[in-house]
Amino acid sequence: MAKLSTEELLGQFKELTLLELSEFVKAFEEEFGVTAAAPVAVAAAPAAGGAAAEEAVEQDEFDVVLESAGDKKIQVIKEVRGLTSLGLKEAKDLVEGAPKAILEKVDKAAAEKAKEALEGAGATVTLK
Repeated sequence: MAKLSTEELLGQFKELTLLELSEFVKAFEEEFGVTAAAPVAVAAAPAAGGAAAEEAVEQDEFDVVLESAGDKKIQVIKEVRGLTSLGLKEAKDLVEGAPKAILEKVDKAAAEKAKEALEGAGATVTLK
């Protein structure tokens, strides 16, 4: 197999769906015994008397939390299965056990897309 450049790899990843990319990351972690979790940033000592600590940091990771399934529970279960790699029973248990996090630490675009899909199916969803 020919070695791919970084640009070629990024091009391949851009073609994947969020679910396919999530499955790839899990397989990569298992294969190489690593974790893709974001490193925890160490708070730097502010040089200007605390001014840096007071700046608001924009949130870039969101949790999609299912508050309730609403009247169309079957549709919500289908959406949960589409957004995650859960089986039917696991998705049903998650929906029935609301409030529960459906997706954790996803970017804003993915969180908004998931929220729209779940709300379109009749669920009540919040982003945290």
